[in-house]
Amino acid sequence: MTRTVLITGTSSGYGKAMADLFHRRGWNVVATMRRPDPEVFAAASHRLPSHRLPSHRLPSDRLPSDRLVVLPLDVTDSKSIENALEEAAAAFGAIDVLVNNAGIGLASIVEATPDRVVHEIFETNTFGVFATCRAVIPRMRARGCGTIINVTSSAGIGPMPLSAVYAASKCAVEGFTEALSYELEPFGIKARLIEPGYAPTTNFSANAGPRLQGLIPDDYGAFAQSYFQKLASYPTAYCTEAEVAEAALAAATDQSDKLRYPAGADSKLLAELRWTTSEDHYLARMRDMFAPAPAGRRH
Repeated sequence: MTRTVLITGTSSGYGKAMADLFHRRGWNVVATMRRPDPEVFAAASHRLPSHRLPSHRLPSDRLPSDRLVVLPLDVTDSKSIENALEEAAAAFGAIDVLVNNAGIGLASIVEATPDRVVHEIFETNTFGVFATCRAVIPRMRARGCGTIINVTSSAGIGPMPLSAVYAASKCAVEGFTEALSYELEPFGIKARLIEPGYAPTTNFSANAGPRLQGLIPDDYGAFAQSYFQKLASYPTAYCTEAEVAEAALAAATDQSDKLRYPAGADSKLLAELRWTTSEDHYLARMRDMFAPAPAGRRH
């Protein structure tokens, strides 16, 4: 029987790559995004099912395949989540795998980050994950099987400078997912983490740019410049969309009890450093990699 995956945040980047890979591997794919874009999958040989084609759906002649539906889903809106789950069930039946991929990037200095920005990041990156999980768990529990995959970040393994708010939103999901995995094990449901490294080519990384304005005060200018220079010259290869998609497929099909799937050379290196060395060694390496010389004290 063909398995079905629902993926959030598929308009570009990791989510788009996941949808493409799962579809190529023979899965039914429910690709969701806040505002469905006809161009995202138009060239990928996909179409919507012929039944029930509301105006917000993509036209069926643009998507020539019967194993993909593209649906609107806003993870910050509980009604939107329920509507998407109902339409997915109408198209393919039960959802075997949920991939919570939707997310927002942010680089900022803590003292300059207003509450509204913090709330915006957590609404999507954290509370949105909680909401979609709460919505899908009863359906999976009734069937006695299923897999939930939450996409976090290498920032959840080792937080970097200028990532405090973003890392907090992802670390919350890391703790949530591990605890959830224990809760759901008696019901035959797995909960897993994908931990992508830094991917400068994705829209996800680019969407952090506009939020930088006003979030790095002049007093932190030298610190931020030094950090970005070191990040750009770091010798380890960065993460690609394809690596994250492969990690998601592995997490969806792995029958072991594995929890974490780092994706990308930088994330795997960071995970090894974090989990196989002492805290003193780890912190010293992190400071060597990214921290500039201490700022001079003002009198």
